[in-house]
Amino acid sequence: MEIRKEILTRFGLIYLIVLMICLYIIVRVCIIQYTPRWDKEAQKLEIKEFTIPARRGDICAADGSPLATSIPYYELRMDLAAPGLAIDFSKEVDSLAICLSRFFRDKSSGSYKAELKRGFHQKNKYYLITPKKVSYSELQEIKKFPILRRGRNKGGLMPVQEDRRVYPTGNLAMRTLGKINDGSTGNAGAFGLEQSFEKELKGENGIAVKQNMSGRWFVISKDDPEAGKNIITTLDIKMQDQVTYSLKLQMEKTRAEYGTAILMEVNTGDIKAIANFGRTSSGQLMGGYQNYAIGNAGCSEPGSTFKLASLMAAFEDDKIDTSTIVDTGNGIWKYKKELIKDSDYKKGGHGKITALRAFELSSNVGLAKLITQCYAGNEKDFIDRIGKLGMLEKLNIGIQGEAIPYINKPEYKTWSGISLAWLSFGYELKVTPLQTLTFYNAVANDGCMMKPRLVKGITENGNIREKIGTEKLIGSICSAKTLRKAQAMLEGVITHGTAKALETKAYKIAGKTGTALVANNKEGYSHGGQKIYQSSFVGYFPADDPKYSCIIVINAPKGGDYYGSSVAGPVFRQISDYVYAYKLGLDEEIELPVAKIENDIPGITAGRKKDIANVLNELDILNGLSFTKSEWVEANPDEDGLELKNRQTQVGTVPNVKGMGATDAVYLLENNGIRVSVRGRGKVKAQSVKAGSKIQRGQSIVITLS
Repeated sequence: MEIRKEILTRFGLIYLIVLMICLYIIVRVCIIQYTPRWDKEAQKLEIKEFTIPARRGDICAADGSPLATSIPYYELRMDLAAPGLAIDFSKEVDSLAICLSRFFRDKSSGSYKAELKRGFHQKNKYYLITPKKVSYSELQEIKKFPILRRGRNKGGLMPVQEDRRVYPTGNLAMRTLGKINDGSTGNAGAFGLEQSFEKELKGENGIAVKQNMSGRWFVISKDDPEAGKNIITTLDIKMQDQVTYSLKLQMEKTRAEYGTAILMEVNTGDIKAIANFGRTSSGQLMGGYQNYAIGNAGCSEPGSTFKLASLMAAFEDDKIDTSTIVDTGNGIWKYKKELIKDSDYKKGGHGKITALRAFELSSNVGLAKLITQCYAGNEKDFIDRIGKLGMLEKLNIGIQGEAIPYINKPEYKTWSGISLAWLSFGYELKVTPLQTLTFYNAVANDGCMMKPRLVKGITENGNIREKIGTEKLIGSICSAKTLRKAQAMLEGVITHGTAKALETKAYKIAGKTGTALVANNKEGYSHGGQKIYQSSFVGYFPADDPKYSCIIVINAPKGGDYYGSSVAGPVFRQISDYVYAYKLGLDEEIELPVAKIENDIPGITAGRKKDIANVLNELDILNGLSFTKSEWVEANPDEDGLELKNRQTQVGTVPNVKGMGATDAVYLLENNGIRVSVRGRGKVKAQSVKAGSKIQRGQSIVITLS
């Protein structure tokens, strides 16, 4: 019995001990589970995903030079709890504070020192040194400051990169290129190509998986971001510069409300330049204010430029010929209780003239009589024929906000007994300048209507990923017979008609002037008792072998002169002279109203090495020339041809940009943290801050182009 009792006692004791151990474990688990301190410890081992923003792709000109690009800037953070920071922090914090104060010039060295010491005592692991962002070159200089020069673990510097969108050519084609909005979900295109090609430009963000250990984040895995693709446009920077300059000059001279100009390549439909100017509510002239070339803001009654379509419709239906006689009388015709007037009716009218002459003189009476005689009672036939000419379809060129053409029709409530007459000379319909230009471009292109092209390709890492080819909208808008008549009439406007002042001996121009009253929804064509006009000119050149077409529209010019021939026409002539000398007539001397195009070799005497190499290669003068490793070079003529020299750039000093093109100069200066203002066009002939001088924080520079 005693043995049995002893065994039971031992088993009981062991059971009790095991039970107590189990109870202890349960208590400890509960303590660990519900004690707040362990929640904090768990958070220190937390794993999170962080987004790595992708670099946004560039928008480039036809030659690949950037029109919109992203330059890296950096937010300066500091880990004031870094392992090696405490060693000499108290000894060097004074020097660091002085360097920061001198560099940023926003606070005293004492303020910097006090804030750094406060962050150090609080073990701030993500201390923001300054809210200002710095460029790459500025960052390299900051890395040499006391404490920070010791590296990440001992110095604590943690620069956070972000890209800033810049436009090297300033406001050139700004409404077409677009802008980006800064939003909580990242940068995204707000309008223009930036918005339309958002998917291609934005790229794919990367993901970094980081683990928090004792308050510090360590990367344990990472998927690198995929940079956005580059968009290659059809724009030519030199042509764009000239188109913008010529339009702006006339806008300032006439004090007009808004204006637009488009230059297109005839055979391809490529838009080589597009400019828009408008005025703010305060009257300030601003480039890119609205997209008057393509959008609803510029969709309006075209006026006399529509007369070509009216006559072509009648020719195509075999109702009249260029020799058909029409009696314009004294320039005033009463049609169904409405007066139709020629612009020069006060001179007594033109009497009986041919349809060709009515077009050359832009007679409203002549066109109205011809079209009403042809289509009265069959108005739908006229509108259907206009549609077959390609005037009434949206072009879908790839930019959001493109306006839809409108034309009044017999089935609409707005149709009246005089609608056909008013349609004949460009009223009771609305089209954009680009839609009008596309029609005239088809006439220049032997009847083939090309879809306007603004983007010709998408590239990635230098390789073409998608080629956007040319596209025919209509193989032939009319018969060859009608086309020949149309082309002859457009040439006649220049040689014998309303645009005779635009004639030049160097090359032939074909085109049509337009002067239209601007409608007011409340008062018809009256604006508080005043009349507002819209001046336009559309045509192509050289007329005997068309290469380029162009349209100019200037709305509400001031000063009493509002005719298309004297307001819009001179802008066309400036542009055509420049383009002819630049692209088509290099062997002929031509007097340019704005600037002569020099034929020196090379045109740009300094720039990026690879660009100069491409130019010299195209000119077949690359052989025998050697390039060094320098990114920037200059080319100087000598007895043997060209001499190439390095152009050194040093961090922290103002670079020498003389001789460079605007794109290269702006890129180099912006990347050194200098704000740039550009005056003129061409290559840099002067810079307001001497090359080699030390760059000051927030410094600005003016570069003058020739």
